Amino acid sequence: MVESNGDGPARADARRSLAALLQAAKEVFSVSGVDAPVRMIAEKAGVGVGTVYRHFPQRSDLIVAVFRNEVDACANAAPVLAAQCPPGEALDRWLQRFIAFVATKRGFAAALHSGDPAYEPLPNYLLDRLAPALGGLLSAAAAAGKVRADVEPVDLLLAIARLAAPDDTGGLTAQSRRMLALLFDGLRLPPGAMWG
Repeated sequence: MVESNGDGPARADARRSLAALLQAAKEVFSVSGVDAPVRMIAEKAGVGVGTVYRHFPQRSDLIVAVFRNEVDACANAAPVLAAQCPPGEALDRWLQRFIAFVATKRGFAAALHSGDPAYEPLPNYLLDRLAPALGGLLSAAAAAGKVRADVEPVDLLLAIARLAAPDDTGGLTAQSRRMLALLFDGLRLPPGAMWG
């Protein structure tokens, strides 16, 4: 018998299985909300229902894992975009990714505000991971003269989260698109240009 060093085929298969499960849950939640039947998630992931419950004994465990996984992916995209694009474009692309994250989280808002203690750490987790990611992009874009230098990352994250209301299909409402466009125009407006 060959022992695994923790990174062998069995461990790699387990990571792939978990990644497929989280991806399936994300897709099902986006379409059907976080109360979707576990059977739908298992079928989409190509696993049995028992596998879902083995990894995530409570529905809240799965919701938390999907949410954290999506926040991490959004945060991890910031340095990649910064390396691949000019500062203004990197910021724009990351903001569009964050908007998509917010708009497609159908049902997450209700879960986060349900009073369930399992979800209490998630808003802080989001801000702790995404504020530094956005802060770096904002600083680079401000240094390049693309945006105002006085924007607080947390303020911008919260403004987007409040404005990015999804429609019935998980996209943005027309009003949300207009309000976000105004917000981004203001981001590019030099301080004091209108009110100074």
